[in-house]
Amino acid sequence: MRIGQLAEEIGISSKTIRFYEESGILPPPERAENGYRVYGPMSADRLRFVKDAQSAGLTLKEISTILKLRDRGEGTCHHTMEVLEGHLKDVERQIEELIRTRERLQEMIERARGLDPADCNDPNRCQTIDALSAGSY
Repeated sequence: MRIGQLAEEIGISSKTIRFYEESGILPPPERAENGYRVYGPMSADRLRFVKDAQSAGLTLKEISTILKLRDRGEGTCHHTMEVLEGHLKDVERQIEELIRTRERLQEMIERARGLDPADCNDPNRCQTIDALSAGSY
């Protein structure tokens, strides 16, 4: 199949496929007599893997490492598990930060509900945010 057909089947752009070729994620395809790229089912499978890995949060560098291991005939399960565990830890840290941010926002909203707008006379500050950042809540 040609690049446009492959792009449509996978749901990515032709430009993305060319980028993956240039970066070594996708091996160079065969060329037809007219010079057009010709892709087989293995290219489609590889691109689906890349798309799935990206949706799990893996970077192109991490994906490339996994693919290089596979291309050399090495097992990837242990390496992939370590990468996924690292991403899970990052997501858990982000969730904790978001929970803290939500709590802080809730505190600010509650504080704002109890403040008198007439007391807000500093043109460079908001009394709701300023009091919380100073730790006086």
